[in-house]
Amino acid sequence: MSEKQELMTIGTLAAAAGVNVETIRYYQRRALMAEPEKPYGGIRHYDSHALQRLHFIRTSQWLGFSLDEIAELLKLQDGVHCDEARELGEQKLVSVRQKLSHLQHIERALSGLVQQCSAQQGAVYCPLMASLNEGLENTVKKKS
Repeated sequence: MSEKQELMTIGTLAAAAGVNVETIRYYQRRALMAEPEKPYGGIRHYDSHALQRLHFIRTSQWLGFSLDEIAELLKLQDGVHCDEARELGEQKLVSVRQKLSHLQHIERALSGLVQQCSAQQGAVYCPLMASLNEGLENTVKKKS
């Protein structure tokens, strides 16, 4: 016995996925989602596969994948390209670790500047503002 698919309008699909209708249209323009045929005089309807695809895209974005990278992942979605998917995941992991390292560097620099500001007394020029005026290169060189 075949299970009947529940069909949704784009508005219902958007609400179910927690996105805006324009987001779905944008994904369609980027070829991340298919646009269903529009019956003569009717409206387009989406099935549960469209909702699953939206969840896939949104989860991938949450993990930091760009829309171009998601397009590549979608090509591998059949499950038999695990090595290729793993490779994309490893590349993203390297990128995330590099960003974390950069953010930790920024945190240390800002922490030091804020501490210098707290230690200043009287009518002294603010170390944070001085560092921003001098430029990042000079601030980093002083700390190294």
